[in-house]
Amino acid sequence: MVCVTRTFDDLVAEADAVPVEGWDFSWLDGRATEQRPSWGYQRLMSARLADPGVSAALDIQTGGGEVLAGAERFPPTMAATESWPPNIIKASRLLHPRGVVVVADPDEPPLPFADEAFDLVTSRHPVTVWWTEIARVLRPGGSYVAQHVGPASVFELVEFFLGPQPEEVRRARHPDDESADARAAGLEIVDLRSERLRTEFHDIGAVVYFLRKVIWMVPGFTVEAYRDKLRELHERIEAEGPFVAHSSRFLIEARKPDA
Repeated sequence: MVCVTRTFDDLVAEADAVPVEGWDFSWLDGRATEQRPSWGYQRLMSARLADPGVSAALDIQTGGGEVLAGAERFPPTMAATESWPPNIIKASRLLHPRGVVVVADPDEPPLPFADEAFDLVTSRHPVTVWWTEIARVLRPGGSYVAQHVGPASVFELVEFFLGPQPEEVRRARHPDDESADARAAGLEIVDLRSERLRTEFHDIGAVVYFLRKVIWMVPGFTVEAYRDKLRELHERIEAEGPFVAHSSRFLIEARKPDA
């Protein structure tokens, strides 16, 4: 059997053409790997949504709805927000048949819901976190349970393309700062756990796909703008093996005090 090595141009062209809507990363199967946090966010979220004490819940920045759709059972009232039109369409198709209302929202205050509307608010990897709005829509005794991207996540890759980043950029999304903001909004921190997890990119196509999908990692990324750096990284992977980076994740649960 003859093994055919795919060229740089082939790998890049393929990854540049594949659709990137939604929050499903299955295209990377066999091409990139990422360790998962030990707490198992989707299982934890599913258990909280199934709690009989939760009658209304909201998932913020749901993406294409793939994570939320993994829950076995929803409370009687279940809503989700999303801002990117292709994701809104995908999430609606996936979640509407299960009774979830998907609301188009610009990811800016205010959330389009009444005060004290929800017992539970969830989110996986929100781009922005508006703590005062989360506190406003939670009922007394309600909780925000989420997995956030932590500081300097996959920065080995970011800094390969953009060069060394200033300390204030590397510290952004620090769990201590997020916790302080949550407390300032009147919430109590119930749980806070963080981990750094090994990520490997096995070919340059995986890098292109990742940067096209996670658009805030290298703002303004396009294949043409970064072709020289992509070729350099391709040659490095070919010579040395997978490009290794480390993602940063933290689990946070914040509770609104009882009235």
